[in-house]
Amino acid sequence: MIPKIRNLWAQRKVAVVVTLLLGCGVVLGAARYTNHSPVVPTFEVKRGEFVDSLQFRGQVKALKSMSIVAPAEAGDLQILKVAGDGTPVKQGDTIVEFDKTKTEQDLAQYRSTQKSAEAEIEQARAGARLTEEEDLTAAAKAKYDVEAAKLDASKREIVSKIEGAEANLKVSDAEQELHQMEEKLKSDRTVNKATIESKSLASQKAAYDVQRAERALTKMTLLAPTAGIISLVSIWHPDGDSPFKAGDRAWPGAPIAELPDTSALRLSARVDETERGRLALKQQVSVQLDAIPDQQFTGSIEKISTIATSDFTSGWPFPRNFDLEITLDQADSRLKPGMTAQLTVIVDQVANALAIPAQASFQKSGQTVAYLWTGSKFQEQAIEVGRRSGDRILVSRGLREGDRIALEDPSGKE
Repeated sequence: MIPKIRNLWAQRKVAVVVTLLLGCGVVLGAARYTNHSPVVPTFEVKRGEFVDSLQFRGQVKALKSMSIVAPAEAGDLQILKVAGDGTPVKQGDTIVEFDKTKTEQDLAQYRSTQKSAEAEIEQARAGARLTEEEDLTAAAKAKYDVEAAKLDASKREIVSKIEGAEANLKVSDAEQELHQMEEKLKSDRTVNKATIESKSLASQKAAYDVQRAERALTKMTLLAPTAGIISLVSIWHPDGDSPFKAGDRAWPGAPIAELPDTSALRLSARVDETERGRLALKQQVSVQLDAIPDQQFTGSIEKISTIATSDFTSGWPFPRNFDLEITLDQADSRLKPGMTAQLTVIVDQVANALAIPAQASFQKSGQTVAYLWTGSKFQEQAIEVGRRSGDRILVSRGLREGDRIALEDPSGKE
């Protein structure tokens, strides 16, 4: 009997242990389910200062700059040598040198044309003098013939009627011949004058071409008008925007380089028209130059363009931007034209605000939502956005301090 009782007691102990283990497993499983880690990164909502700012890119430019351009009076221009971008130069140093061969050939041809035109003028004048003498001689002879015919006609009273009539006819013929000679003299003078004027115009044009080629020849080598640092101008090419280089062909008047005045530097920037209303003159700007990362510069907005212009460097549709000019409060010898910078303008500051990363907000069914972590799962929570600034959002309603929200859309990942 006693062994039987012992067996029953052993079986009961096993059942109790199994029951306890199962209960513990259920409790631990439930606890683990209700407190498992989120499947996506989260962010804890905290109160703090919300800085409403605008950020855009800018470039250092000189307020005063001298343009170096290709000769406007030259034809085909090929660059033989050009100074490198950022090269310091002194007054009189060579910036760009063009091939003179074509201009020298044109000059020789223009000089030859000028000599030919001058020779043609002398030939035309000599021909005019010869024609003038011939016409004057013919006119004098015709005048003498008229006088002789009149003398013969005065004898009609002592000669027969027939001879008198013939004398009168000779007078008329002589007068007609004199009139023709006088008209020919006038006509030849007009023709000769026009011919000489035409040859003179051709000679003047040839002389102008010679002078233009001589001026162009003196500009085949462009020298620095003052000391400074070369800033090559980027020009559109089929393979993209780039400055001229040795071997390239330039058109007359093409911009080659700028020689900026480093004593008067400004920052130039463009801001989208949607942000223009948040900017004002004299507004403070924080400047971080890419080439000088170890120093933070400050400045203020000095000028805002009155109208917006299209930015064709961006994709379609082309945005319309306003041009800004920013003066710097600090001077630094390392500042060079062409340097790029990140510009930040603080528009407003809100204390004790709830701010979250922009990536923690999502658009669902026409409203802005955040995914709130409840301890076991994410719950979609509608929020009201007060304002945006860069990658931060000011939340006016929908979240509380201490809430944990998803930084990625957890839909389909839980």
